[in-house]
Amino acid sequence: MSPFDRIVIIFNPHSTGDAPRSAEELHAELTRRLPDVPVELCPTQHAGHARDLAREAARTGRPLLVSVSGDGGYNEVVDGVMQAGTTEAVCAVRAAGNANDHRRVTRQRPLADAIVAGDVRRIDLLRLTIGSGDAAQTRYAHSYIGVGLTPVVAVDLEEGGKGSWREIVTVVRSFSRFRPFPIRLEDGRRRTIDSLVFANIDEMAKYATLSEGGRPDDGRFEVITQRRTGKLRVLGTLIRAATRGLGPQPSATHYAFTALAPMPLQLDGELVELEADTPVAVDIAPQALATVV
Repeated sequence: MSPFDRIVIIFNPHSTGDAPRSAEELHAELTRRLPDVPVELCPTQHAGHARDLAREAARTGRPLLVSVSGDGGYNEVVDGVMQAGTTEAVCAVRAAGNANDHRRVTRQRPLADAIVAGDVRRIDLLRLTIGSGDAAQTRYAHSYIGVGLTPVVAVDLEEGGKGSWREIVTVVRSFSRFRPFPIRLEDGRRRTIDSLVFANIDEMAKYATLSEGGRPDDGRFEVITQRRTGKLRVLGTLIRAATRGLGPQPSATHYAFTALAPMPLQLDGELVELEADTPVAVDIAPQALATVV
């Protein structure tokens, strides 16, 4: 008997990739292989709609919510499920984006096979708190949160387009005009950083290996810090991450700082603009998400 009372497939019908076709194919396969489980296609209508669809679907029953998307689309679905405040909903992602870091790292078998087998596991999430007091906002990330060079490149990729040659041009352009960001740590110390990444998985951006030994279910996240060192050293770090990896990195369950200047922040593939003097906290949410891998 399936652990799901229904399956909801969420996708962007206007995706420039193959999300619509992939969603239709998954719908057909699951309908054939799980004839007793209703399977529904839910196309999104606007930015952020996947979060709303996932939140509403998660509030009743035991649904499996499948995001046919990249890391950013899956971020919306995961965040929507967490907003619903339920432990009954299960999430999964069918890769249909650019990097697809989460699916690539956690994949253990073809998704349809895992769904049919009802192979549900729990993983940690990163809980992001922006602001303080009554004005604080909470978001969740399944793979990583980054400030500094990582979201700057992501912003330029959205503007410049994706595809191998365009990606190379974008990264070079971003790197050439990048400026470090000032932050204040929780203990009052000030730092100027080139990059600060909190990682729940050990790879990102298709090519970079951030750490060794980190897992999405170990109750901790890795903290990859690149303090202001000059562009040549930043470039060396990027090359090392893409070739042999950065090696073991320190891990934590909590990290807090204040952004002292406006800066972009990236949750998985989603981008957020931080204003100056904004408190930011990252905490581990252990075993927070039920997922199919």
